[in-house]
Amino acid sequence: MDQPLLFYPIKSKFLCQDHTWTAAAEQKYQTEVQRSRQGHCLKAMGSKKKEIALQVNVSTQELWEEMLSSKGLTVVDVYQGWCGPCKPVVSLFQKMRVEVGPDLLHFASAEADCLDVLERYRGKCEPTFLFYAGGELVAVVRGANAPLLEKTIREQLEAEKRVLAEGRERRVIKDEALSDEDECFSHEKNNGDDEDLVSSEKACTLAIIKPDAVVHGKTDEIIMKIQEAGFDILTNEERTMTEAEMRLFYQHRAGEDTFEKLVHHMCSGPSHLLILARTEGTEDVVTAWRTLMGPCDPHVARREQPDSLRAQYGTEMPFNAVHGSWDSEDARRELALLFPGFQFSDQIPESAPLAKLLLQSYFALAPGNHRKM
Repeated sequence: MDQPLLFYPIKSKFLCQDHTWTAAAEQKYQTEVQRSRQGHCLKAMGSKKKEIALQVNVSTQELWEEMLSSKGLTVVDVYQGWCGPCKPVVSLFQKMRVEVGPDLLHFASAEADCLDVLERYRGKCEPTFLFYAGGELVAVVRGANAPLLEKTIREQLEAEKRVLAEGRERRVIKDEALSDEDECFSHEKNNGDDEDLVSSEKACTLAIIKPDAVVHGKTDEIIMKIQEAGFDILTNEERTMTEAEMRLFYQHRAGEDTFEKLVHHMCSGPSHLLILARTEGTEDVVTAWRTLMGPCDPHVARREQPDSLRAQYGTEMPFNAVHGSWDSEDARRELALLFPGFQFSDQIPESAPLAKLLLQSYFALAPGNHRKM
């Protein structure tokens, strides 16, 4: 980007009435020159800030080593190619960058499959954020948990400032969660084929933020409420559904009068597809998600559960903002259809063929024979 031009003030403006150049005129002129230089510097700094990207994409070993040599704290979003970088945290990173500045806080993203150093993070469904300072790993956050991320960024940034200013010893860690006995997410092969599968030992369910909520810009608000309610977002993918997908997805409602309207709505624009989990020892994830959503009809939700998502963000049927699986069996069916690479811990590696089988069964069945859930 070209630097802003520096314009000096015209000397004739400062001449006395008799067109002489006095010491007072010289002082006024130098003061104006100084102001012009200060304005030029501010414009130049603004131009440089515009050039700084929020997240640097690290795709080679050379870039990785360059990133590790950065002064201050670097937060790396390690992502899988099939789902991309974690979008829900971008607004948090933007806020932190504005608040802290770019000198000591850096953000980067790296696809696990592109770098050998990230090999053990491959095939993991939930987002992973690695915190580096002085070329060493100092913290790890799993899941798109914005409050925890912000807390960790602030704590680690303050710790790094003390290291740089006072020479304190940097606290370095190892990512113990990657040990074989503790690893919750594994990268497997499907019967020796090359297709990657993602598995989770946690109970999971599907959540969809529907097109009506997305088009009204409510996605980030809903995601924040999901996280505040204690859910782990293992993945978040923005996708525009096809008619074939939605006719299969809602086949159990094919006999209803609103079926065509529902299918049309779900294909009308982008949705956000989320895989949700909860920590062990808490309420069943499917039940907990249905409770947070509230009754299907937004009017009923506002009357019976005014704090529910459908009460707050839904308008009328079928524009009720969010979808959730009815039960654990329904969750398996829906995840197999929309995320063929997702695998529950107790499943054999057949989730992708299961989705194909579901599609075949849909076109083989007459609408009147579809099961009602």
